[in-house]
Amino acid sequence: MTPLERLAGILRQRQRWLLIALLGVLHAALLAEGDRAFGTLCWLVDVGLFILWQPFIYAERRLDFSALAVIALLLGCGIAFYGWWLLIVWVVILAALVGGRVMFIDHRPTRIFYLIAFAYLLAALLFWLVPRVVANATLVGPSLDPEFAWGMPLFLLVMTLLPLLKDSDRPGGSMVDLFYSLFIFLLIAVLVLGSLAFMLLRQSGYFEAVFNTLTAIALLLLLIGWTWNTRPGFTGIDVFFSRYLLSIGLPFENWLHRLTTLASSESDPEKFLSQALAEMLDLPWVEGGAWTAGTRSGTFGSEAQHFCHQFSGQPLQLTLHTRHKLSPALVWHFHLLAQLANEHYIAKLRARELQQVSYLRAIHETGARLTHDVKNLLQSLHNLCYLAQTANGEDSKRLELLLERQLPQITQRLQQTLAKLQKPQSEAGDALPAAMWWKIQQQRYAGQPVSFAAANFDPEVLVPSALFDSVADNLLHNALLKRQSESELRVNVALADDASLLSVCDSGSAIREDVLADLLHAPLASESGLGIGLYHAARQAESCGHELRLACNEPGKVCFELHRSGQATAARE
Repeated sequence: MTPLERLAGILRQRQRWLLIALLGVLHAALLAEGDRAFGTLCWLVDVGLFILWQPFIYAERRLDFSALAVIALLLGCGIAFYGWWLLIVWVVILAALVGGRVMFIDHRPTRIFYLIAFAYLLAALLFWLVPRVVANATLVGPSLDPEFAWGMPLFLLVMTLLPLLKDSDRPGGSMVDLFYSLFIFLLIAVLVLGSLAFMLLRQSGYFEAVFNTLTAIALLLLLIGWTWNTRPGFTGIDVFFSRYLLSIGLPFENWLHRLTTLASSESDPEKFLSQALAEMLDLPWVEGGAWTAGTRSGTFGSEAQHFCHQFSGQPLQLTLHTRHKLSPALVWHFHLLAQLANEHYIAKLRARELQQVSYLRAIHETGARLTHDVKNLLQSLHNLCYLAQTANGEDSKRLELLLERQLPQITQRLQQTLAKLQKPQSEAGDALPAAMWWKIQQQRYAGQPVSFAAANFDPEVLVPSALFDSVADNLLHNALLKRQSESELRVNVALADDASLLSVCDSGSAIREDVLADLLHAPLASESGLGIGLYHAARQAESCGHELRLACNEPGKVCFELHRSGQATAARE
């Protein structure tokens, strides 16, 4: 560690002593009102102590030639225009910085220390400096010069006697709230100028003018405080102020509006991201940038020579080139904007993945449904072949009639199955009269132990043949498979006269409880039916405005029913 760095560290740990020395030299400069040379020298020493005390630049930092030139220029202007007005501005600046530092301090002795320093500066301003610039000396009133000259050093003595604790010189104590400092600076400036204005316009005494100005400022602050907080039926101005601070004006709001509009109009994730980030060029700070998202990348605008900022996210990696170095608040805002763009991009990636999954699911369900339809057709052909092989001479004519009826129906159903490949949305198929469809089913299962209930159909009643064929085939196929293990099982099929209800019941055992939860709602792994066929039949019924449900599940009575959707709801109620 060099001696300069060691000295800087010592000064940083002795902030309170620097401030006491600064105020002491300032007091000497104020008292040297008749000696301009001595006053100017004290002011220059005071500026040097301020440079060591100020919280903006570390004391160990080396200044380049341009910074030294600026400091020299300011000191030269101060020497040239040294006087009461310069000291007034200097004291107001010191009071604003001391007051802004108090806002960050929780340690009570340290807070008292800075409050005493603030009180000294305010007293020096009101009791010593401002009366010197009043044009009419008769309005100043009684002089408090002796009291200030001998009484104010007691403030410095009290500051030196405060407890010497480490907390008082901790790094947090060196921070300054610039907003509060600016606010205090403006308040003190209004106090000084308002007092002079009262004296000039109303010819009032100095202390009366100060009192009137303080009263006006207090009433104004009371009014602002009353309108600041939110009350029932009234939105305080703090909402608008907070909104302004969070948005930093309209540019961010305009970009967010464009981002929302673009998110609703552009579905491609990469195009959306490219266009959304290109809109950032309308922000007054942005020159250009580059982005990378996964395997995709792009650029917008132009590159700045000096100021480049990285905003990392997953999967978006954003680099912004700005005209000026961004403040911490702007960096936070741009980080938030990058996160919003990233979230929208991720949402569009997921939407595209869901679209692909939905497409694959549609292909899978269509293929599974068609596979099941083909299986039912093969079952019908197998039954016909079995009858043809076992028929004797007496049954040949009856077999021939059966083939004449069944083969055209099988051909028609095969055509409907193939048509689903071209138009998967057409689930219901052609409509047939209910009486004709019922007769076809009786003929199809003529050789099976299936009982069809008698019905009296209206000739105008139609049924969606593809839906009813699929549901009936699934239910009857499952019941016949179940009969292979339960030989006494009976199957009964009934169709309402208005074709609003198709029911298939068997007299076998009830369906197990572990199967009921997913029955008709998800594919089931089963070797004896009730698997994927019923699931697809239920989805097909739903798409056609019907509902397939398990109406009864009791030993000796297991019934499935196919309703129209509205009537199924009424039946449950």
